[in-house]
Amino acid sequence: MSGTRPSIPKGTRDFTPVEMGRRNYIFRNIKRVFENFGFLPIETPAMENLSTLLGKYGDEGDKLLFRILNSGDFLSNVSGDMIREGDSSTLSSAICDRGLRYDLTVPFARFVVQHRNEISFPFRRYQVQPVWRADRPQKGRYREFYQCDADVIGSDSLINEAELVQVIDDVFNALHIRVRIVLNNRKILAGIAGILGAGERLTDFTVALDKLDKMGKEKVLEELKNKGFTEEALEKLVPLIDFRGNNEERIRFFEDFLATSETGMKGVEEIKTVFELAGSLGIKNEVVFDTSLARGLNYYTGAIFEVKALDVEIGSICGGGRYDDLTGIFGMPGVSGVGISFGADRIYDVLLQLGAFPADTASAVKLLFVNFGDRESRYILPLLSKIRHAGINAELYPDAAKMKKQLTYANNNQVPFVALIGEEEISKDLITFKDMATGEQKAMDVNQLISFLS
Repeated sequence: MSGTRPSIPKGTRDFTPVEMGRRNYIFRNIKRVFENFGFLPIETPAMENLSTLLGKYGDEGDKLLFRILNSGDFLSNVSGDMIREGDSSTLSSAICDRGLRYDLTVPFARFVVQHRNEISFPFRRYQVQPVWRADRPQKGRYREFYQCDADVIGSDSLINEAELVQVIDDVFNALHIRVRIVLNNRKILAGIAGILGAGERLTDFTVALDKLDKMGKEKVLEELKNKGFTEEALEKLVPLIDFRGNNEERIRFFEDFLATSETGMKGVEEIKTVFELAGSLGIKNEVVFDTSLARGLNYYTGAIFEVKALDVEIGSICGGGRYDDLTGIFGMPGVSGVGISFGADRIYDVLLQLGAFPADTASAVKLLFVNFGDRESRYILPLLSKIRHAGINAELYPDAAKMKKQLTYANNNQVPFVALIGEEEISKDLITFKDMATGEQKAMDVNQLISFLS
């Protein structure tokens, strides 16, 4: 099979050096903002026990978990009857104990419980790692992708929500992406479901409502009807979906609509407070209260966030929310947390479409020394070491190839500057320095070169 071309699974990607330079630009900016707000880095394993993951994301999320076959003879505990019955759920439970993580939040909750005696609360953590979902690959949706999470756990103060709005704003300002930051509160959704007479079907309600942007009002109403919502309930829902107004008008509208719901009113008060606090922080991007935002994950209990790019058609590029008792499922109840997650891969696609990556992200190397031969390269090596120790990324072309080949190498790798040292430069202790963009050349000593490049 030597003629078969190698490939990778659908929904995954290789990244070239140019792409990695751009990705690292995103990660650097996100991490810098996280650290500016006092978040501390952690990492968790790529795989978790399925007992940790299952039941945390709803039925739809559970179906998207990548499961890992048990080591060794994974069929040893499986009967022939079980195989003949063809129940994939039962069978997978018998042959798979572990799965690839679906997100970073549930593993973080597990981490907090496991390391409760080693961390101080409130605990502010950030995490930048890949996650996996067995989803259908399409534009902006991958099976393997990176998330960049920041969470505060051990505090129920709404200051945390307001600061996370500021984190979102600072990250996208740093990346020069115009966004709309959308907020809602799951208590408001619970209150609406209660008034519709469907309080026990909150998950059905939120899962359907979360598809409003993708499917439109009519299909969402049809899905709710198919799930048993009455015509009377849907008639009450339509004015809520259709209502337009600014944030203050929407808050007043739902204060009236939810007046009989204690849970709903608590949600309205929380969203009102978050807007008041965020209003004092000089947020540059638009922040919007939208009750159609539902975020289908079951563990959210309070504020929920979603971020859309304004200048590119793509799905959410950041999201998150408040989870009041996620650690409770691991035996540590009553610990409230709130967090956000940036989708680095979608952010990459946005920056690429906008042409907004800085030119210097394409190359890690700032300076290339041309190799004219053995004597010249031996002379260059100590200079190269001095330049690198000054914090400047530089390299020497390893072979004494033709000048055209070496300059083509510099162009292909988007190296902005080239240094040339021949017999004349050695005799004068100088370096001929060429700007590859302009073609301009000048001679300088190594200290002047370091000063210029720094």
